[in-house]
Amino acid sequence: MQNREKRHHHHHPAEKAAPSPSAATAPPEATPQPVESSLDARLADAEKRVEELQDAFLRAKAETENIRRRAQDDITRAHKFAIANFAEVLLPVKDSLESALKVEAPSIESLKEGAEMTLKQLDAAFQKNKLTEINPAPGDKLDPDRHQAISMVPAELNANSIVSVLQKGYMIADRLLRPALVTVAQGKTGGT
Repeated sequence: MQNREKRHHHHHPAEKAAPSPSAATAPPEATPQPVESSLDARLADAEKRVEELQDAFLRAKAETENIRRRAQDDITRAHKFAIANFAEVLLPVKDSLESALKVEAPSIESLKEGAEMTLKQLDAAFQKNKLTEINPAPGDKLDPDRHQAISMVPAELNANSIVSVLQKGYMIADRLLRPALVTVAQGKTGGT
């Protein structure tokens, strides 16, 4: 029995010599603290960077909206003043027409002179505002971007050549305002 007790005691000191569970895990517990603080610092940096980017985004968005609004205001002002400028150059035309109507017994000659003078004023107003006539000559080739063929007529001209202008067309700068209304040739007849 004593042998057993010795053996039993012999095992006890070995068991007591084994490291306790808390002692075995103590060194690894010390390392997560620096990793944790490092992760916290990186997270704080990332959150700060996100805030900075959000602020920059909101500022850029606001600036873009301001630029868009200013551009829209500029366009509105340009349209308003373009119309005002055109109206200003048309006023003398209206004045001339009103003056002609006030004459008690105008002669045909004075009416014709007044109409010619008024037409010159109107042409000057058109020219000042880049409004140009489309008035093709007979024989010119039909341009579907500037002319509208109303009918085809027999003529001694090449097919799709303009025979006559029924109504002038107009361009404003590079934009078609109204096409010229024209008749075009069917093509030369075989009689020549």
